[in-house]
Amino acid sequence: MSLVGRLTRSLLLVALGAGGCYCLYRVLCRRKRPGGGSGGILGRVSGMPVRGSAEAGSEDIPESASNLQPHHLRTLLQMLSSNSDALAQEQVLITLCNSAAFSVNHDVIRNLDGIHIIGGLLSHPNPKIKAGALNALNNLSMNLQNQEQIQALLNEILVITTDSPLNSEVQLAGLRLVINLSVTNNYHEKMEDYFPSLLKLMEEGNDTTKIHIMKILVNLSANPCMTAPLLASKAPSSLTFLFDSRINRDILIRALTFAANLSENLGRDQQHDGHCYNEGSFHALLFKDPAALQRNVAPLLLMPDMEIKEQVSRCIRSAERLKPYCS
Repeated sequence: MSLVGRLTRSLLLVALGAGGCYCLYRVLCRRKRPGGGSGGILGRVSGMPVRGSAEAGSEDIPESASNLQPHHLRTLLQMLSSNSDALAQEQVLITLCNSAAFSVNHDVIRNLDGIHIIGGLLSHPNPKIKAGALNALNNLSMNLQNQEQIQALLNEILVITTDSPLNSEVQLAGLRLVINLSVTNNYHEKMEDYFPSLLKLMEEGNDTTKIHIMKILVNLSANPCMTAPLLASKAPSSLTFLFDSRINRDILIRALTFAANLSENLGRDQQHDGHCYNEGSFHALLFKDPAALQRNVAPLLLMPDMEIKEQVSRCIRSAERLKPYCS
């Protein structure tokens, strides 16, 4: 074979080898990409920040997330239920969570049995998947019809939340979901058995956990039917620190609102009549001596914060009305 022929053959082999490597690279990339051939759907929104709290602003999510159509969501849910790969499931949950931040998708996901499919992953051993499922359900819970389905999972959600490692992302995701489910009075009675565990978290958790628990307690205390169960609950031993002006403002203002709600409910309906409250209960700590509650919160009137002043005034006024019943 001539020199030119040998060079031509060598160049051809190099080109074929390069082509083979490129094909192998494409195959490997497809294997690594969550969801395989459906990676295009995931790629459209999966890089966006997860909106795990109902309080997050809508500006957190780019407008392109609303471009997902019902058939895209159906594909994602099918991937979630049929794919056992943890990385793929985690990515799909992030995508569903982001799409569920748009109210237009709430009914679509529910009608595709999405709440049942997502809820099935609450028992997954991987904390990231468990948190992802809770975050997705949290966004979906902004719809009352969705809440009716999610409340069937409430016991499981509360067990996961209270049993998870303290201050963990799974625990915080669960608390955010319980906050949303406690906004209406519809499911408060299902939460009663978990009051001791939630109060224990408030005592032991960091400020973020405390704020989440206080939001739940404020929602519960706004329901007069929950006054007696809450007053009978064992109060955290460190509860008095909640009225200290040096603590986190978000905790302080919710602690005052919680006490004011309960105090007003008592004064309005005299719900303390006929109930026997143990020492160490919320009732014994807060309302056994209404004058003591007034003395504890009165110094907070010196704070410049008008919202704190308003809640302190509520506490003082309602405690004054309780004195005839407690003397």
